[in-house]
Amino acid sequence: MKMIRYPSFLFLFLYLLGFLGQSPVDAAVKKYQFDVQMKNVSRLCNAKPIVTVNGMFPGPTVYAREGDRVIINVTNHVQYNLSIHWHGLKQYRNGWADGPAYITQCPMQTGQSYVYDFNVTGQRGTLWWHAHILWLRATVYGAIVILPQPGKPYPFPQPYQETNIVLGEWWNGDVETAVNQANKLGAPPPMSDAHTINGKPGPLFPCSEKHTFVVEVEADKTYLLRIINAALNDELFFGIAGHDMTVVEIDAVYTKPFTTKFILLGPGQTTNVLVKTNQSPNRYFMAAGPFMDAPVTVDNKTVTAILQYKGVPNTIIPILPKLPSPNDTSYALDYNQKLRSLNTPNFPALVPLKVDRRLFYTIGLGINACPTCVNGTNLAASINNITFVMPKTALLKAHYFNIPNVFRTDFPDRPPKPFNYTGVPLTANLGTSTGTRLSRVKFNTTIELVLQDTNLLTVESHPFHLHGYNFFVVGTGVGNFDPKKDPAKFNLIDPPERNTVGVPTGGWAAIRFRADNPGVWFMHCHLEVHTMWGLKMAFVVENGNTPELSVLPPPKDYPSC
Repeated sequence: MKMIRYPSFLFLFLYLLGFLGQSPVDAAVKKYQFDVQMKNVSRLCNAKPIVTVNGMFPGPTVYAREGDRVIINVTNHVQYNLSIHWHGLKQYRNGWADGPAYITQCPMQTGQSYVYDFNVTGQRGTLWWHAHILWLRATVYGAIVILPQPGKPYPFPQPYQETNIVLGEWWNGDVETAVNQANKLGAPPPMSDAHTINGKPGPLFPCSEKHTFVVEVEADKTYLLRIINAALNDELFFGIAGHDMTVVEIDAVYTKPFTTKFILLGPGQTTNVLVKTNQSPNRYFMAAGPFMDAPVTVDNKTVTAILQYKGVPNTIIPILPKLPSPNDTSYALDYNQKLRSLNTPNFPALVPLKVDRRLFYTIGLGINACPTCVNGTNLAASINNITFVMPKTALLKAHYFNIPNVFRTDFPDRPPKPFNYTGVPLTANLGTSTGTRLSRVKFNTTIELVLQDTNLLTVESHPFHLHGYNFFVVGTGVGNFDPKKDPAKFNLIDPPERNTVGVPTGGWAAIRFRADNPGVWFMHCHLEVHTMWGLKMAFVVENGNTPELSVLPPPKDYPSC
């Protein structure tokens, strides 16, 4: 089989050597130009125009160092309104650069530009960027690699080389058209036709031998893989035939290292692993496939890329790993239990031990009347039975300039009435209330938030992402959260710190964070279908007592609606 090697480790390694050789003065500001443009791309025997950045699919990797200022000028040349989110970057006091459309900014219209200008403070590792409007992130996404400051090595063995593995989804048809048609029906959009690794589905799919990502490696070396789940709707297992992986980082936070055959990433999550090339020289498939332990249909096809030892001919058929079955709940739960913050003097886990405010949010699906839908109803999703309605003015702008009648700040701290959240499926009284309701939080408040899945229509796993913050996942469980018994089992020493948490199917996750970043910060399920249906809300974090603890003024080129 003829494979395209793109990009090779060597290319990336030489690039990084040049990058690392820059002086701190040169490295202080990183500038990028993102031209959002259409490009014809062929996959699975089908060609179609897709939205890209700089004609690349996936888009360019943003490289920076901890402490750098990053300036990215985005120009929109396509027919869609557009904004870009820098997923996992905390954007301290600078929500203007966060990116979610109608939350922190109005989108760029056709022909408009906007400069995302932000500092990378106190973060290092693998994050990513993506479009944050409509379903455009199906093709508009890329990696963010934040290198440590000079003289601050990784807290694990220095890898010989490294590469990015970005997992995605591909639809043969036009995604926005399919989504619009589904919304007119009041039905879910179609599943993707393939998963991809760095935009390529791999040779198990038709017409895809040339669309296969290949990494050439040398024997007896250690490689760092930066793995990102950029899929829209699928949690994914990932593994490499014949090779173990050592997890060393999640969501740009170092972890206690542990070895595993497979990792699990929800949409929005990142994982860095070390791989030792200590097997007999051969060609080995790297593979990803879905995890779904609820009665929900998913794209269950396996995407592959190739780990190829140097000198092995391309004619050798690669060995395929046996991924966990798509409904392997126990593997998923066990894997997530192994994740622990490194918690060393250099990288402490600053878990809030005193809680100022406790929140309990139920996650549910629903059905609302829809006179314009073919079915007469449409599917909805809610937090505490509230389906979020997107505003027409950016929430951060309305907050900063005190613009009235854009949002309310009465989002409830708990659901309207308790029930057996994870009992038998609930199929009656599935209507939700709607509104643009936010939760107001005093500056520096310590929050404990329990996210509780429910069996409204069906239980399902939900990857929840909080903008503007990392948080500590102090506990998870299956069934209903028990406020009397479960907190005693919380890990307050070295819980995983991340920006996106998987709420288990028919279960709960408890997170803690300190609200020390003023602004308006979006929180939503990172399954695009659920976000579209309203599974989202936002926190308004008030300013602190001084200008240094307050939201910065908006930039001069801030887009208007």
